[in-house]
This record gives sequence, structure tokens and C-alpha cells, in this order.
Amino acid sequence: MARAATLPRLTWQSATLTQVRRESSTASTLRLDVAGWPGHRAGQHVDVRLTAADGYTAVRPYSLASAAGSGLVEITVATTPGGEVSTYLVNDAVAGNHVEVRGPLGSWFVWDVSDPDPVQLVAGGSGVVPLMSMLRTHGSAGHPAPMRLLYSVSDPEQVLYADEVEQLAHAATVLHTRHSPPGTARPPGRVTPAEVEEHTLPATSRPSVFVCGPTGFVEAMLTVLTGLGHDPERIRAERYGERSSP
Repeated sequence: MARAATLPRLTWQSATLTQVRRESSTASTLRLDVAGWPGHRAGQHVDVRLTAADGYTAVRPYSLASAAGSGLVEITVATTPGGEVSTYLVNDAVAGNHVEVRGPLGSWFVWDVSDPDPVQLVAGGSGVVPLMSMLRTHGSAGHPAPMRLLYSVSDPEQVLYADEVEQLAHAATVLHTRHSPPGTARPPGRVTPAEVEEHTLPATSRPSVFVCGPTGFVEAMLTVLTGLGHDPERIRAERYGERSSP
């Protein structure tokens, strides 16, 4: 029955924005009221459809950020250059606006509390969104296995869920690629293999690994992780604009 509750809805459902919360200068979290929401699994996404007055429609996929089992439907959207949907949702959408959603979707890039193994999350930029759903699900369930996050982001102002990430200091490491916070010893730059080794669970613990971010970042992290001895069969990756399947 639990699995049946998260079967995908393949038809469009009306949704009302009930809250819009700024996460950074270029990203916002939107809470949606979707009648009869069936629940979702951590890591899943929804398709969002906007319809203009002249009938023009645009559809984009967005990862769910809310914890599985919470009853909340939240997505975090970052603007992209020339992105008509993301720009509207981040800069213009307000509570009371209506959109359409389809989902939850995705059955491969997901984490369930039934998984007893340790988990390593690796995020680049807004790739942290589905991983935050996993962290929130893990925390709300009081899961006994460790779950850690390595988060690469351009500068401190672009960190999503900054307060939550700060509270996860024991389990989260944030590395900056362009600008570091004042007083930080580490200069800004790309995440190095040595830093991946230092700030992630060792391959010997056989963690489940989830990697999400821009294509270049994901490919680099996959090379590093397998080079450190992580089993490729235990690594799942999702790149911006792609929805993977087995």
C-alpha cells in the first residue's frame, strides 16, 4: 500500500501556489496545494505546466524538495538564462497563482527509508534540490544510518536551504567554486579528488551514492568516486535537464 500511494499521476492536476519563499537571488521554493496528492518518494520530480492567456503552454520538470511522507508538495526553482518558466516562477509567481502539475515522476533516482545502508549525497548548484528531499526524509524518519552531503556551489549567496545546511554541519560540507566566505581558509575553486575523499563516506562502507548537478560536474564526480573505489552499481546520477532510468 505504501508503494501504491506513490504511483505516478500521468494526468495534469490543478495546483495552487500557497507560499513562495526566496532561497537566493536566483531561486525560490514554491509550495503547492494539489488536491488528492498521492505522496512522493525522496528524489522524485513533477512536471509543471504554465498556460498563457493566448493558449500557449510551456512544460518543465522540477525536483521535489519536500520530505517524503510530509504531505507537502514543494519545488525549488532556479532561474536559467532565457528560461521563461523558471523566470516566471522565481520572479513573478505569488501565492494564489494557479499552475498544473503531473506526477510524482521517477522511480530510479530515489531513496527510501527502507534502505539500511549509509548514503553519500553529492550536489552541484541546484542539484541539491532532490538531495534535500532525501536529507529531510532521512531526518524526519530518524534513520540510523549516516547520510552525508558534499555540496559544491559558486558562492555563499547561492547556497540553497542555507539555514538547514548550516544545522547539518556535522553531516554537510559546502565548498565554493567562485567566492568563498570571508575568513575561509580554502580558496574558491573546483572540488578536488582529495576533497571528495576527505569529505565523503569511504568506499569501504559501501554507501549508496546520489550525484546531481550540471553535466560536467556530475561526470567529474563519477570519475573521482569510482577512482576512490566506489562501486558504480551503487552510484546513481542525475544531470540538469535529464531524467534517468535504469
